[in-house]
Amino acid sequence: LAGYDLSGQVAVLTGAGSGIGKASALTLAAAGAIIVGGDIDEAAAQATADEIRDSGGIASAVRTDVTSRAQVDALIDGAVASHGRIDIMGNIAGIPHNKMVAEVTDEEFERILAINMKSVFYGCQGAIRHMIPQGSGNIINISSGAIDTPAPTLACYAMTKAAVAMLTKTLATEVGPEGIRVNAVAPGVIHTNFSRHNYPDAEGNEDPERVEKYKKRFGSMAPLRRVGEAQDVADTLLFLCSTGASFMTGQILRPNGGAAMPW
Repeated sequence: LAGYDLSGQVAVLTGAGSGIGKASALTLAAAGAIIVGGDIDEAAAQATADEIRDSGGIASAVRTDVTSRAQVDALIDGAVASHGRIDIMGNIAGIPHNKMVAEVTDEEFERILAINMKSVFYGCQGAIRHMIPQGSGNIINISSGAIDTPAPTLACYAMTKAAVAMLTKTLATEVGPEGIRVNAVAPGVIHTNFSRHNYPDAEGNEDPERVEKYKKRFGSMAPLRRVGEAQDVADTLLFLCSTGASFMTGQILRPNGGAAMPW
C-alpha cells in the first residue's frame, strides 16, 4: 500500500539489536526506510544492519549507551550528518524490572530511571532539534501495558513507562504546531528476550517448556488467547509511520490482544 511506503525516510531507532527494536528496524526497512540503529550491544546492532543490507536495504549500526545524553545525541546527529535529515525517531531501548518496592536499591532505581525514562527524554530532545527546523517528524516511544494494571514487583518499571506516556502526550502538544507527531506504543505481554528473562534453564538459556507455560498463562488473560510477538509491536510502529496515522498525535496505542481496555 502506498501509505506504508517509507522510501527515503530516515529512521533512528534505539534498542535495534534485539526484540522489538530489531523487529521494528527490519519492518521499517522492508517498507523502504533508511535505518540507523543504536544499541549498547554493537555486535547485535550490526547484525540487524547486516540483515537489512543483505535484503537490499540501507542501514548502519552505532554502539549507543542510551543512559548517556552525549551518545544519544551522537546517534541522532550522526544520522542527520549522513543522510541529511531525521524523519522517524523510535525510542525503543528498555529493561525489565521485577522487585518489591521495599527491596529496590538506589543503584537499581537509578539504572531503570536512566534506561527506561531519561533515555526517552534524551531521544525526544535530540530528535526535535532537527525536526523543528525541518517542519516535520515522527517520534514513537515505547511505553507498556504495565501503566494500566498495577501489579506487585512492577512499581519501578510501571512508573518509568507511565512517565514515557505522559512525556509523549505533553510533547505532542508542544511540537504539533511544528508539524511533528509524537505517539507511544504500550504493548501487553510480548514474547521476546525482554520478557522471557524470568524463564531460563539451569544454564541461563531459554527453557522451552517454561516459556510455553508462560505463554499459556499470560495468553489466557487476553481475549485473543495468545501473548504478543515482537512483530505485533513492530507492525504498530509501522502503522504510526504510515499516512494512515497522519492525523494521530499524543496517542498511546496498545497492542495487547485485548488484555487491557482502558478508556
